[in-house]
Amino acid sequence: MPFQATDYDPYDFANRRHIGPSPAEMEGMFRTLDVPDLDTLVDETVPAAIRQERPLDLGPPLTERTLLWELRQIADRNVVAQSMIGQGFHGTVTPPAIQRNILENPAWYTAYTPYQPEISQGRLEALLNFQTMICDLTGLEVANASLLDEATAAAEAVTMAQRLAKSKARAVFVDEGCHPQNIEVIRTRCAPLGIEVIVDAPEALDPAAVFAAIFQYPGTHGTVRDFAPEIAALHENNALGVVIADPLALTLLREPGAMGADIAVGSTQRFGVPMGYGGPHAAYMACRDQMKRAMPGRIVGVSKDARGNKAYRLSLQTREQHIRREKATSNVCTAQALLAVMAGFYAVFHGPAGLKAIAQRIHLKTARIADALGRAGYAVGPAGFFDTLTIECGALREVIFSAAADRGINLRRVGPTRIGLSLDETTRDETLESLLQAFGVDDLPADAPHGLPEDLLRTSDYLTHPVFHMNRAETEMMRYMRRLADRDLALDRAMIPLGSCTMKLNAAAEMAAITWPEFAEMHPFAPADQAQGYTDLIDDLSDRLCRITGFDAMSMQPNSGAQGEYAGLLAIRSWHSSRGDEGRDVCLIPVNAHGTNPASAQMAGMKVVAVKCTERGDIDLADFRAKAEAAGGSLAACMITYPSTHGVFEEGIAEACEITHAHGGQVYFDGANLNAMVGLVKPGEIGADVSHLNLHKTFCIPHGGGGPGMGPIGVKAHLASHLPGRGSGSVSGAPFGSASILPISWAYCRLMGGEGLTQATRIAILNANYIAERLEGAYRVLYRGTKGRVAHECILDMRPFQDSAGITVDDIAKRLMDNGFHAPTMSFPVAGTLMVEPTESETRAELDRFCDAMLSIREEIRAIEEGRSDRDANPLKLAPHTVEDLVGDWERPYSRETGCFPAGSFRVDKYWPPVNRVDNVFGDRNLICTCPPMEDYAEAAE
Repeated sequence: MPFQATDYDPYDFANRRHIGPSPAEMEGMFRTLDVPDLDTLVDETVPAAIRQERPLDLGPPLTERTLLWELRQIADRNVVAQSMIGQGFHGTVTPPAIQRNILENPAWYTAYTPYQPEISQGRLEALLNFQTMICDLTGLEVANASLLDEATAAAEAVTMAQRLAKSKARAVFVDEGCHPQNIEVIRTRCAPLGIEVIVDAPEALDPAAVFAAIFQYPGTHGTVRDFAPEIAALHENNALGVVIADPLALTLLREPGAMGADIAVGSTQRFGVPMGYGGPHAAYMACRDQMKRAMPGRIVGVSKDARGNKAYRLSLQTREQHIRREKATSNVCTAQALLAVMAGFYAVFHGPAGLKAIAQRIHLKTARIADALGRAGYAVGPAGFFDTLTIECGALREVIFSAAADRGINLRRVGPTRIGLSLDETTRDETLESLLQAFGVDDLPADAPHGLPEDLLRTSDYLTHPVFHMNRAETEMMRYMRRLADRDLALDRAMIPLGSCTMKLNAAAEMAAITWPEFAEMHPFAPADQAQGYTDLIDDLSDRLCRITGFDAMSMQPNSGAQGEYAGLLAIRSWHSSRGDEGRDVCLIPVNAHGTNPASAQMAGMKVVAVKCTERGDIDLADFRAKAEAAGGSLAACMITYPSTHGVFEEGIAEACEITHAHGGQVYFDGANLNAMVGLVKPGEIGADVSHLNLHKTFCIPHGGGGPGMGPIGVKAHLASHLPGRGSGSVSGAPFGSASILPISWAYCRLMGGEGLTQATRIAILNANYIAERLEGAYRVLYRGTKGRVAHECILDMRPFQDSAGITVDDIAKRLMDNGFHAPTMSFPVAGTLMVEPTESETRAELDRFCDAMLSIREEIRAIEEGRSDRDANPLKLAPHTVEDLVGDWERPYSRETGCFPAGSFRVDKYWPPVNRVDNVFGDRNLICTCPPMEDYAEAAE
């Protein structure tokens, strides 16, 4: 037979990249479900009345080679200049060891939030390093494991201070030296809550008139000053002091804690995390010990496991917003875990001496510029500075600005005649010479007097823990990162079947561009003509998301799902206000909605009215109608999660939307479950006015161990002018939120095309129904649609086993670790249940492995029920089992093999949890949230 070329392209996997089951596997799954084909299953699952009329047309799928070529064309339209804009965003050098072993490593970026501590010890240790770094640098006792960005951290600090301050004032003072985006986000947060924001110079502070004051250190124009007198005056008036501090500057300057600050916040972006046109970056928050229980976000603490060994866990208010709902102190549901890990490793990599050296070099270069410009006759300020200067240029301002731009340097306009400039660790002497030439100055001095105020020089130690004094040979650093990664269970090892969290594939080709310099090194306030590539990509992604959802406009600013909820409600609030409907403040929220919804509504200044659900788990439309009528002219909105958090496409969704609109309200769709709708249902066509989209779920941005995320909001045309930054105020510090991860979602849409995205949705429904069918009988599937189908997730009821065998949902979750699986979502939205979402990415083999594990667990429960297994000493109660359980005495009434190698677990590639069951009560009673002594590390490594 003569040679004949085929049309096979090794780089063209089309939909199969994200679609787990093969066509042959699907046929077997159809037989299990007793349906002839996928179309029939989808018809039985998704109500016909809400199905979109036409197929999703986003063009054909691209091959990986074509995709990467197109991304390169987009990247080339970005111009990366030497940024001296500052304003809280700085050039930084990501050590290649951190870029390769953390940022580009799926063991780190595909992990889930560490709610299951036994299989998250590596991430937790890395985050504990981050917390320790923050506590040391700020001089405060407790730090959290990161927040979204500096601006939102500052806003969180304001509301935290209001809760804690004994002052009865309803105003907060904001230093006019704060970065403009920080002031804007604080204003946005305070407006719905009735908090007055006073922006002025620190000298104008009236401590008796405010419950707190917030200062920037160093200030946005470079000023370094002591805030101790102002903070002391605040304390005398029962108010609190908050400092927004640059952590790199704190290696040289007196720490906020030494000034008396109660709370410190800031960004760790310049600790090795690229600017990325605005994010993602890890913000931080630290506070005094007595305030720790009021601090938002996650806190990693040290506890012990069942053998008494050291173990880490999330402490205190983890998922508070899901429990307390509208009474929650914050709607924070995520963090920037991956970026906090990077920042923590940056400190481990450089150590205190290295960080100080970087800060000194930056400052001395700044001092040399100040000296050169001063000698040339320019008025240079401020008198005390770290890395930022403000120069009076008079009529020459635009000439100098343009001359710098011609030399590839971006400066900052300050007022009508001044120029601001900020230096960073990427600034070279050649750049300084070019900068001076733009000012008409020829000589760069080799040295200059430093500009740090003598009375503000730091005298205390920091980063004294041995982890920051490791042997920094790359061999040792690489191995440390690998050891921590091996202690975690991420998506690169096994399915993570978390309902509502959509742990799907993050394809390598989609991730590739985020570290390209053209995307990574762009300042968020760079001139628009330098960011044409970003503009084109964001516009195209927005258009595609609008076509997918049926909305008319999209804002990319919210950088988490919860922040998207908040932004969407602010848009509704702004729209009502523009129509004179100031009194509309009631928000109807069914009890089957996501737990962050009530917290977001409260933050937006709305009153939450809960709506009942029927026994089937659907919205009780009679109760919904009654409460809408009771609200009348006060109805602002309803918040609906669709498909519901119970994992069902409700038949009455259109009626709920009609009732809301009939009473003048707006419909907010929580888009967390869009993975079950793309290509089948458009929220904007069935009654939704606004919805946030979790790009870190449906659109493939990875979870990163608890962040980053993106929660852009889509709106109908009448709300477009009320999007963040247009009519309702900014909700994050950068115009496009965490822009550097948007290429991931854009690439996903281009690789899949409309047909592929639709198929992904259909297979997500298939996989969920396959699991529900295989496990029905062994476990009760709590909610189903009218035709007996679940959507993209299903809820398994574990509550009967508490009475029959003394087994809790916790026991089952821990036993799944022995099987090599992360547990499904526990006790949400129904206590005592597991919510399972396999996503479309998992093969039938992996689905079967999970089902086999769950069925074997059911048999172990049955053995307890029938008296064949001890009620207290059984594989579930004593799970998870570690390598340590393989050695030494074995006094349990079941074999080691039963305990350590249950069904579904691999023999050769067995995942071993590094610790036994963690003692949560001990951890909260004995809260330690900084690194323990190094001897503990040595013991753990033995």
